[in-house]
This record gives sequence, C-alpha cells and structure tokens, in this order.
Amino acid sequence: MTVTHSSAPRTLLDMNRYQWTVLFAAWLGWGFDVFDGLLFNYVAPNTVPTLLRIPLGTPEAAAATLQWTGILTSLLLIGWAVGGILFGRVADRIGRTKTLLLTMAIYSVGTAACAAAPNIWALLLFRLVAALGIGGEWAAGAAMVAEVVPEKRRVEAGALLYTAAPFGLFLATFVTYQIQGVLLPGRPEVAWRYVFLCGLLPAFVAFMVRLFIREPERWTKAVTVAVAEPPSIAELFTPAHRRATLTGLGLAFTALLMWWSSNAFIPVIATGLATQAAASMPGVDVRALIEDWRTLGANVFNIGGLIGTLLTVPASKLLGRRRMFTLYFLGSAASLMLAFGLPLDPYTRLFMYFPIGLTVFGVFGSFTYYLPELYPTRLRGTGPGFTYNTGRVVAAIGPFLVGSIASRGVNALNSALEVLFYVGFVPLAGLALMPWVIETKGRPLPD
Repeated sequence: MTVTHSSAPRTLLDMNRYQWTVLFAAWLGWGFDVFDGLLFNYVAPNTVPTLLRIPLGTPEAAAATLQWTGILTSLLLIGWAVGGILFGRVADRIGRTKTLLLTMAIYSVGTAACAAAPNIWALLLFRLVAALGIGGEWAAGAAMVAEVVPEKRRVEAGALLYTAAPFGLFLATFVTYQIQGVLLPGRPEVAWRYVFLCGLLPAFVAFMVRLFIREPERWTKAVTVAVAEPPSIAELFTPAHRRATLTGLGLAFTALLMWWSSNAFIPVIATGLATQAAASMPGVDVRALIEDWRTLGANVFNIGGLIGTLLTVPASKLLGRRRMFTLYFLGSAASLMLAFGLPLDPYTRLFMYFPIGLTVFGVFGSFTYYLPELYPTRLRGTGPGFTYNTGRVVAAIGPFLVGSIASRGVNALNSALEVLFYVGFVPLAGLALMPWVIETKGRPLPD
C-alpha cells in the first residue's frame, strides 16, 4: 500500500518530514507516559508518610513507604493493563491520533491531581486514573507509527519509538532532583506535590500534536470499508488471529515479568551492595553511598536498555524476529544468572545491571514494531493493546514481592539475589515458545 505523503521529499531513513513528525509525536507520548508513570517511585519516601501523618525519616515512615509503594505500583500495573486493552479497542474505533490525545490528557490530569491529594486514598484514586491513560497511550502510538512510516523503515521507527522509555526515566530523575534537591530541599513534605504538577507537561504536548498530526491514511481507508461489527477481544481468538494473539501474549508475559522483577529490585540490591561495600570503607557516609549506588544502578540499567533497544534493529532485520527474540532471551537468562548467581564483589555486581539492561530492557524495542505486524489494520490497536498489556497483570505480583523481601532488613540482599537468580529461568521458559512465534521479517504490514 502507498504510504501517506510518499511523494514528499525524503529525508533521513527515507522518511519525509511529516512521517518524522508523527514518530516524534508518538515518541513524546511514550516518553511522558513513562515519566508520569514513574514519578511516584521517586517521591514515595516523602509522599506516603506525609499523607499518613507519619514523621519523615522514622522507621514507621520507611515501613509504610515500602508497603504503599508496593500497593500503588501494583495498582499502576493493573490500571495500565486495563487502559491498554480498553484504549486499544478505542484506537480501532475512533482513530490513532484521537486516542493518543485522549490518553495523554487522561494521564496528565491524573498525575497532576496527585499534587492535591488530601490522603492516601485520594492518591490511590488519582494514580488509577493516570494508569488508565498511561496504558492506553502505547497501543495508539505504536499503531500510528507502524501505519505511517515506510514499510522498509518500520523496524527502525519502532525501535526509535521505544527509546523514549529511557528518556522518560531520566527526565523523572532530573525533575525530582531539581525540585526536591535544588529548589525545595528543606520542604520535603511539600516538594513532592510540585513534582506531581509536572505531570501536566504531556497535556501541552498533546495540544501541539493535535495541530500537526492527522489520522493515518491506512486506518481511514480501513474504516471506510469496514464491516458493521466493531473490533472485539473475542475476535483476537478466532482461528484467523489466535496464533498471533498467543504469540504476543507469550512474548509479553516473558519480557514484562523479567523487566519488572529486575527494575523493581534495583533499590533493594543497590542498598544491600552499598551497605556491604561500606563495611570495608572506614569513615564513609553510608547513607550517601546508598543514594549514589541507587542512582548508579538505575542509570547503568537504563543505558544498557537504550543500547539494547537500538540493537534490536540490526538483529531483527538480519536474523529475523524469531531469532532476535531467541538471542535476547538467551542473553537475559545468562545476564540474570551470572549477575545474581556468581560470587562477585559489590561494585562489579552493581555494574552487571548493564548487560541486564542490554537484554532484559532492550528486547522491548521490538514490541513497538513486532506486535503491530501481527494484525490487520482494523485490529492493530486492539491486538497489540491486549497482548502487550495483559502481561502487566502478571507483573503486578513483583512489587508485592519486593516489599516483602525489603522488609527483611539485613537479609534483604541475599533474599533478593536468590529471587533474581531464579528469575533467570523465566526467559528460558520463553524460549519454549519460539517454534510457534510468527516470523514477520520481509512481510508487508497486513491491511
């Protein structure tokens, strides 16, 4: 099929200016999606005790923070899943651009509303609203990019789209530090509210998107000739689409369980390793070292993820989708088992988050182009939205597990190392799916 505006002058990667604009709009939507989704994790130590009327810095505050961080993070994942499934169907009914704008507005307002939360229950409600929009944005953005860019650049565009995730993580870290550490360092009980107000940023981006982006021509034509019945979840399990749906679900379950386990444990691992290292460093400020190592562990993981995301492009185009997933799952198993099973010194073990990021985080760069390749246009929002986001319900178990392990205090590090070593068997189980994984290399996007 001819791609919209194909007669316009070509630029980098054979994409014209409009196609780059669409990719950038979706990139911003996904980046701010991750940004809004993770803001709470950075301000939880001040937010939770303040709303529960517990003095900051006390053991009671630390225990409450662990408990409610687990609850709210699990809620985020469940809301994310519901939003992804719901708005995936909406994207197939009203269009990709309208759904992108709607979901960005929902998660912007939901996150900003957290700034005015009078108690923990109001915060929980506002986070649920934000989660619905956060989950819905991915399906609309991925479908829009897949349908607008040239066929031969779909892989590159999809991988570039996912690089917004590390951007969102870095931005959340930067904004939180600037507000809590630079602008309002002496007012932690108030500073977190201003951090949540920054969640309004995507609303301004959504307004700009509305000015420049139209619905993909491919979707518009499909709607014009569409059958009377709207897309449904049940249709994903009909003989025509069952294998595609089971493929997407299996891959998403595997990848999401690995990622949320690895990412959720970073603070626990970094804290334990820093405490362990401080024992051989007389006079060191243990608390400062813990904060430094937490930041370092997260940054190493994210940098590895950014590189791994981009590497899915040559791996997918040269080896094919099935072999690419095989390579990343093998690498994930090896990096997890080596990082958490070998007797390594604390500093080396912390830097093992780089190969974990390269594989466990990096494989997600492929979902933004692979899942839309599995479905025809009328199901391109519903199918990826359902398969990608259903796995988050399973992944929601992770935060509760983290809270339980972290509560063990001095034993938290050893417990976390043991759990993460066994997480290394998850990608090995994912390898069993490979004979049934659909190969889409060289196949045009189905209409």
